[in-house]
Amino acid sequence: MDNRTNTIAGWALAACGLALGLSIVGGMAFHSERPEKMGYPIEGVEAEGAAGGAAEVPIATLLPTADVAKGAEVFKKCAACHTVTQGGANGIGPNLYGTLGEGIGQGKGGFAFSDALKGVGGNWDFDKMNAWLTSPRKFAPGTKMTFAGLGNAQDRANVIAYLNSQGSNLPLPAAPAAGAAAPAVGKAPEGKDSVTNTDAANNLGNTGTPASGAPSVDPNAAVEGAKAGK
Repeated sequence: MDNRTNTIAGWALAACGLALGLSIVGGMAFHSERPEKMGYPIEGVEAEGAAGGAAEVPIATLLPTADVAKGAEVFKKCAACHTVTQGGANGIGPNLYGTLGEGIGQGKGGFAFSDALKGVGGNWDFDKMNAWLTSPRKFAPGTKMTFAGLGNAQDRANVIAYLNSQGSNLPLPAAPAAGAAAPAVGKAPEGKDSVTNTDAANNLGNTGTPASGAPSVDPNAAVEGAKAGK
């Protein structure tokens, strides 16, 4: 009996040792390092802040070369909610014929605009339409519009050109000078500085250009130098 018991115990210990050894070997074979960045990418979604340092291109720069036909293709994303033909019916969203130049959140055959959009005020111009298409929720917080927006500036320019061709036909804005920043949707009153909202005349500083033939140095400094040379 003792020998049989010892044999069984030996086999049991051997089995335990074999299992432990296989576990160690398996752990070494399939070990993987913790990834530097957790999670996984979702196709079609840009990482937050990926373009945070890029300057926004003024829409007036893109409109002169915008493609109306391409804008019509992009507009197909909107066709589930909007019509754009003259006399077209309102749907989930209003008919968009002749929208550019009209009052924001007004008209459109009595369409029930949200208070958020009606509260924006003013008329639809190119900059406001660009801001709206970029992010409706940021343009009018609380809007009923569920569309997330168009992230591609050229797509927005093409769609705006297409909408303008559908009953609005407003003259395109002049392209800004090279290096000019994108204009703000809400502009400061004329003659005011857009940052400090003070009279622009008070912020000119030393920006005047000397007249032709004017000395390039301070005249007082020249007089003092002449005295020192005597």
